[in-house]
Amino acid sequence: MPRFHASLLASGLVVAFAACASTTATPADTATATTQADAALDAAIAHPARDPKNVARDVHRHPRETLGFFQVKPDATIIEISPSGGWYSEILAPYLRDAGRYVAATASAPADSGGGKRNAALQAKFAAAPARYDRVQWLEYDGKAPMLGAPGSADVVLTFRNVHNWVAAGTTDAYFQAFFAALKPGGVLGVVDHRARPGTGLEAMKTSGYLTEALVIDHATRAGFVLEARSEVNANPKDTADHPNGVWTLPPTHRHEPGDAAKYAAIGESDRMTLRFRKPAR
Repeated sequence: MPRFHASLLASGLVVAFAACASTTATPADTATATTQADAALDAAIAHPARDPKNVARDVHRHPRETLGFFQVKPDATIIEISPSGGWYSEILAPYLRDAGRYVAATASAPADSGGGKRNAALQAKFAAAPARYDRVQWLEYDGKAPMLGAPGSADVVLTFRNVHNWVAAGTTDAYFQAFFAALKPGGVLGVVDHRARPGTGLEAMKTSGYLTEALVIDHATRAGFVLEARSEVNANPKDTADHPNGVWTLPPTHRHEPGDAAKYAAIGESDRMTLRFRKPAR
């Protein structure tokens, strides 16, 4: 090889190596990014624009620990399934606004139905506070055959206290298959739901709103997910899961006799499973 060409090649390799080295994240860089992401999440949770009624439930829903367990990052694309009144939207939408993407995915419903009214109320909530919600993406899907946008487009799919509704409706497998399709390889599915005692029968689960972890894990693994971890962050050992009106006996629904208010308030919200599933990378 001519000396001139060899010199150019050598200098090019040095420049290329230096460029690669300069863009490689160091442990310190990673730690800094994590600290900044944690601080941003804390700020979203502590923001004064959150509804005080929602803030009062932080003690039961543990948003900081739950979202941390689900490995939520500010630059992620996150689909939340059936956000209802927007409890988690108040946290996730501002947290993801600058670098990520928050998708509020809800089943379409007639305007005069309960579901339709909830959807309209949530959209009105978003429209009323553009500084927080102007970049929310709204996705409506068929509740019997859900599709959640382009395949492989999401980093994380989150569902909070929804699976028991799908079990009652017989649509659970369709939902978990939709989650699997929507997630990128290696993506996370985070599930929180009311927890039944092991061995509880299917009919009892349908009427009580409490599900066994085994049932949820079975539906998820059938769809292709791998159970990666469980957390007890949303556990409540005071909850016996055997109330006269199922989980709706407890706060926040309070479906009980007026004289039992103190009894159920002392129990608090339901005992809940918190499960992290992973879509295999290959």
